[in-house]
Amino acid sequence: MTLLPSTFDIRNYIVYLGFVAIFLFFAITLFDYGFLSTRNLTNIVLQTAPATIMAIGLVYVLSAGEIDLSFGSITAVSALAAAVTMQSYPMPFGVAAGLGVGLAIGAFNGLLVAWLRLPSFLVTLATLGLFAGVARTMTDLRSIPVVDPAFTGFFGSGQLFGVPSLVWWTFFSIAIAHVIYRQTRFGAHILATGDNPRAAQVSGIKVPRIRFLVLTFCGGCAGLAGLLYAGRLQAAKYTLGESDLMTVIAAVIVGGTALNGGKGSVIGALVGSLMMGMLNNGLILMGLSVSDQMIVRGLIILVAVAVSLRDVTR
Repeated sequence: MTLLPSTFDIRNYIVYLGFVAIFLFFAITLFDYGFLSTRNLTNIVLQTAPATIMAIGLVYVLSAGEIDLSFGSITAVSALAAAVTMQSYPMPFGVAAGLGVGLAIGAFNGLLVAWLRLPSFLVTLATLGLFAGVARTMTDLRSIPVVDPAFTGFFGSGQLFGVPSLVWWTFFSIAIAHVIYRQTRFGAHILATGDNPRAAQVSGIKVPRIRFLVLTFCGGCAGLAGLLYAGRLQAAKYTLGESDLMTVIAAVIVGGTALNGGKGSVIGALVGSLMMGMLNNGLILMGLSVSDQMIVRGLIILVAVAVSLRDVTR
């Protein structure tokens, strides 16, 4: 007699088991280094907020059978666009500029992929480099300060009912994205497109439109992440988002989103993002170098990809 249902698959719970295992490991080994302190745990959540928002967009894109590698560059350009705009105009114009740039670049990617039928990997790899260069030339490699207290409070250092604004942004973004992904026709169309594009097209789903929308949405998420970075750091720089590519991809894949499309989890991406943030935090407290942290993240991605692709190769 078994206590587990016949459909139980431990791979669906790897991210949660991994999160608990890593947490317990650091809680025990770094107990004397303040890992379990409220301040340190809060910092982990705050530091991972932008990456979590980017992960939401990537879940949508991967679930539709596409990929976006350009979100890090979009984050930097959006943050710089907002910061530069707010040097001359009020906060709403800066917010509109940051989000507008993110959505516009995402739509540009979407047009190339959906209607010119170019591979999303190559398109977003190209725009990754293109807009990384744009971010560097926008301000001649200078950091742009963000001094508007309303902006920094709303997108970074502020609190509501004693809870940091970045936590509220994470909570509402995850909640809205999860409901759309799981409870709406649009979410069902995304999964159908990623699972079998030809069958989805025959059933009446406008596959090019879905591909366009998910890439646009991913660009918008990267734009919002740029605003959160600018608000928290009170400055915008071309390096924002530059190191997030591996972290976000690892968080999404570990969180249960399939590389080949048709399966994903917004909640899993949140847990994966927190796990990666906790891992980075713990490795820093242990005294590991940046290169060692990159090695660990790379190993995690390899394991996650192996688990993700087992269904394809069986």
